[in-house]
Amino acid sequence: MVKRQDQGNAGRGKNQGENGCEKEASKIGPSTAYDYCRERLSPFGGLLGLVKFLDLVKFKEIFEGFYKPPERMPEMGHYQMVYGLLLLLFIGFTRVWHFLYIQFDAVVCGIFQRVKLPYVTTYWRYVDSLGINQGMSLLMVMSALRERVWQLCGLSYQRIHINIDTTVETIYGSQQGGRKGHNSKNRGKKGFRPVLCFIHETREYFVGKLRRGETMGGEEVAALIRVFKKYLPGCVREVILRGDGEFISWEAVKAAREEGFHFIFGNKACKPPFDAGGWYKVRKKDVVEYNEVLYQPGGWDEACRFVCMRIPKEVRSGGNTQLELLEDANYTYRTFVTDLTQPAHRVIEDYDQRADCENLIGEAKREGLEAIPSRKFGNNYAYFQIVMLAYNIWRSFKMLAAYGLRETEGPEPTPSTGCKVQEIVDHTIRIGRLKLLFIAAKVATHSGATEVKYSRHDSRVAGWFRFLEYLDKRRHQIRPWLSGKLWGCNHLPFLGIQPANVFP
Repeated sequence: MVKRQDQGNAGRGKNQGENGCEKEASKIGPSTAYDYCRERLSPFGGLLGLVKFLDLVKFKEIFEGFYKPPERMPEMGHYQMVYGLLLLLFIGFTRVWHFLYIQFDAVVCGIFQRVKLPYVTTYWRYVDSLGINQGMSLLMVMSALRERVWQLCGLSYQRIHINIDTTVETIYGSQQGGRKGHNSKNRGKKGFRPVLCFIHETREYFVGKLRRGETMGGEEVAALIRVFKKYLPGCVREVILRGDGEFISWEAVKAAREEGFHFIFGNKACKPPFDAGGWYKVRKKDVVEYNEVLYQPGGWDEACRFVCMRIPKEVRSGGNTQLELLEDANYTYRTFVTDLTQPAHRVIEDYDQRADCENLIGEAKREGLEAIPSRKFGNNYAYFQIVMLAYNIWRSFKMLAAYGLRETEGPEPTPSTGCKVQEIVDHTIRIGRLKLLFIAAKVATHSGATEVKYSRHDSRVAGWFRFLEYLDKRRHQIRPWLSGKLWGCNHLPFLGIQPANVFP
């Protein structure tokens, strides 16, 4: 008897998520048997996507063009050593000695084409050879990477907001540069006070540095602002700086004006006299009022525009409440200095979007910013920038994954697709690892060729394969920064690369 062949068998080879489940559920209990297997397994199957992504942006070309290597030359080379540190941080480990946990991982060892990674002391000696020059050169690496990722994602921001803020890293030893300063969680403890700047539109780390544990002065803030221009993408024409009261000073305002940047700084340095008749409400039912004044604080060379928002304080219930002598005591004031010409309430609404900067700093701290690997300040300075480079790689990786999902869905994506795209971008790196990194994989070698295999029972694999196919497709196309069709990249002349179309 001839059995009729099912015509639908041809399409069953691909993973369909829940359709690939077993017919019977596995039974695992306390008495379940266990044994070894010959397969080389890894929980970090998403690293294959990272390898393809770094090849797409030509990361090695960027690194070798801008990185200033230390005098000590490691056997593996400078790129392999920094690449190893970036992989460690990308996976989620924050300490150098955490290499112990991935020393024999199949995917990690395959990336470096080794049976096992070097000993932890090899990487530690390299970190010990790094200094401030290496850390500063990594800022140019991040700048070039940013331009290429923006080109790949079709981003052409003409105006961006740069949020500036500082944080505290408490130290518990005799590290160089530790000072006693503002430390609300660990009062009286020494610490560092790094400054970080983020691009609001893409949530990328822009510029920053590790500092001594002291509050920033006006001259230091001005020096920081003056280096922004060389790290800006080529498409940016307008920049708005936003910082809290720690950054207000005449030196900072003057530097922003000379560089052609707009600014909104919180005010803690003076008390401008606002006209009592100038307070207005945006809506009649609002209780919040706004005002503005042109005022020249003491020590400033010119008068600047100050905008203010006042919020009525809650009145305590009870008949014996003491009345305030002055009307100002009944309000909470928020004052800012700016050069924007918008109404006062619009300026303050713009500044309030800076609040996300605190979340980004907290995320960066969890990604390894608080790890102090050495007693030497130069080592810690360089490691700080390596951590932030890994942070930016994650940001870029998620941006390209979201852009690839939008491209694969076609020109008219569904509302559900739009939500998924935004979720990929907005999710924290911790959630991004669950979706794009921690995918179980098996490394198989046959006839001299290596292949990474994924389980058909994992619902994430179908989408993961689409992303890998998208990366392979883009890798075989002309890079957009070479075609010169979108906008000119500022980093190409430093690498000696001439795009097809030259922009004025």
